[in-house]
Formats: sequence, structure tokens, C-alpha cells
Amino acid sequence: MKADPACPEPPSTASGGPVSHAISQTARLHRIAAGRLLRDLGLYPGQEFVMMHLWDAGPVRQSELIKAVGLDPSTVTKMLQRLEQSGHVRRCPDPADRRAALVEATGASCGLKAQVEQAWQRLEEITLAGLDEPERKELLRLLGHVEGNLCPQAREAAATDGACDAEV
Repeated sequence: MKADPACPEPPSTASGGPVSHAISQTARLHRIAAGRLLRDLGLYPGQEFVMMHLWDAGPVRQSELIKAVGLDPSTVTKMLQRLEQSGHVRRCPDPADRRAALVEATGASCGLKAQVEQAWQRLEEITLAGLDEPERKELLRLLGHVEGNLCPQAREAAATDGACDAEV
């Protein structure tokens, strides 16, 4: 039987962490599936998180947006350039501090919001196919617990790396 290159067997060095390997693989495959759905909307993976934050928060300083999405500043800057070129965001000087930039979703992005919501609903269907409602609730509960275990590590890493404390 030939191995599936998209879903390889865990390497022997991961034998001490089978759950960690499964989470890494699942996250990788989830990102690929999300990327395929987002590509149809003209978005790159991760840009939807920037847009989701802007739709919820309204205009925010670029520095605050970087903290909120927990990504490298250069990555967010490149995302914003692409989103600005596609007409989904606008940047302007912050009237309270002309050195800072405010970022906001444009009116033109309203249609994109509904499309992103639909893409995430489809991603949820793909991800949870074959799981009944009690299994879905249990998975969500367990992942919440795992996330809670990892949040202090992320905060500590951000503090040690000199980065801003990211919302996780």
C-alpha cells in the first residue's frame, strides 16, 4: 500500500508525542482546506482573520491589529497591502497620533464578509463530517482544554521574544 503524501505516517521521532503530531497534521490540513475555500474569494490564508477582526472592531491602529491577530508585523503589513489593493481595507493616519495608521474595512468588503462566513460554514462541514452532535461538542470541549493548556506557553513565548502579548 502506497503512503498518501498529503497525510503521511508520523515519523518515528514523533512517537513520544502522537497527539501533538496529530494536532500539527490536522492544523496543516485544515489550513490547506481553508486556503482552497478562501482562494475562491480572492483571499490568502490568514487574511480572513484580519478582516474578521476589522469587521468586529471597526477602525483600529495597525499596531493593535498586529497584536490582535498574533502575526509578525511584516506579514500583517503585506496582508494589508494586498487587502488595500483589492479594495477591502483602507489605511489612514490616526488623527490622535499622526505617526500611527488606522486600518478599517471598507464598505466594499461587506459582500466579502458574507462570503467568508459561508466559507467558514463550509469548512466546518468538511472538518466535522461524520461526527454526530455529541462528538462535535466533545471535540470542541477537548480542543478548548488543549488551547487553555497552550495559551500560557504562547504568552510566555511572546514575552521572552520581546513581542507584544498576543490575544490567543
